[in-house]
Amino acid sequence: MTQTNGDRLRWGLLSTARINRRLIPAIRSAGRAELFAVASRDLQRAQVYAAEWDIPRAHCSYEALLDDPDVDVVYVPLPNALHAEWTIRATQAGKHVLCEKPLTTSVAECTQIIAAAEAAGAVVMEAIMYLHHPLMHKVRQMVQEGTLGQITLARGSFSFFLDRPGDARWDPTLGGGSLWDLGIYPVSFIRWIAGEPEEVLGWQTLARQGVDETFVGLLRCADGVLGVFDCGFRQQFRNNAEVAGTEGTLIIERPYGPCPEKVIIRRGDTEQTFALPEVDAYRCEVEALTAAVLDGAALPVPLTNSRSNVATLVALYQSAQTGVAQQIESAKASPAESRP
Repeated sequence: MTQTNGDRLRWGLLSTARINRRLIPAIRSAGRAELFAVASRDLQRAQVYAAEWDIPRAHCSYEALLDDPDVDVVYVPLPNALHAEWTIRATQAGKHVLCEKPLTTSVAECTQIIAAAEAAGAVVMEAIMYLHHPLMHKVRQMVQEGTLGQITLARGSFSFFLDRPGDARWDPTLGGGSLWDLGIYPVSFIRWIAGEPEEVLGWQTLARQGVDETFVGLLRCADGVLGVFDCGFRQQFRNNAEVAGTEGTLIIERPYGPCPEKVIIRRGDTEQTFALPEVDAYRCEVEALTAAVLDGAALPVPLTNSRSNVATLVALYQSAQTGVAQQIESAKASPAESRP
């Protein structure tokens, strides 16, 4: 059974990945959380990193961090293809886990992670931080309350120009590709608003390395709601989301960042703006995991939701590769079960 060190969770970082710089301040600003250890495959690198970020303990290997009895939670920011292996190993070592998105790149591995977490009594959560932000919950509430009338369309875009040739996101063996890295955001947003898609259709443009550098997709959801998204590594920065209904349109500025700015509701020539106090979405996800471990609270984005999102992304890739629309097994769930 997974144990903790009292009323605070001590966090260990499984590598010195670039994304750590987002999570480190979040851990330090969150209640009942403490940044305690970092691991690298090279001890000197771990020690230099620990000194730079003022982390008490440095480990010479990932295994050593998992063996550290003083670490309660492991953050897994490794390349996508390694998420399942190290998340499962962490649960088997008695740790709770925050795994960077996507949880995995296959539905079968998602199922394995869920089984491993249940067997170990561990809390495992996918780090899709923006869905933990209060603004996203406010958006879904407004949609469900009928603020826009009957919903007909949800759409989103996320792109930036990736100009680092050796980046893992260009490597197909490491789970690279713009859909896994960026498309996961608008796809999860469409599902957040409209529930599980019944059928998807995708198109991709491949880079010379063999991964998708641009991806465009359609999702057909229940009640006639359609989803449209695009993502890519060959466009300038774009980050937006929109929900259209019979009585209005909802627009979110920079929805997939750490601090979504505001929501705009447009009805004809009128415009209404909703804003919440600035909150770091990374801190929100740290506190959500903390509450689940220490208080037994339900996760706002459970692993079943992560599994359904991966199923949708896998189906989109299959559609792009075959040129045929793909149905999704998770669509057989009831509407209530299919929503996060």
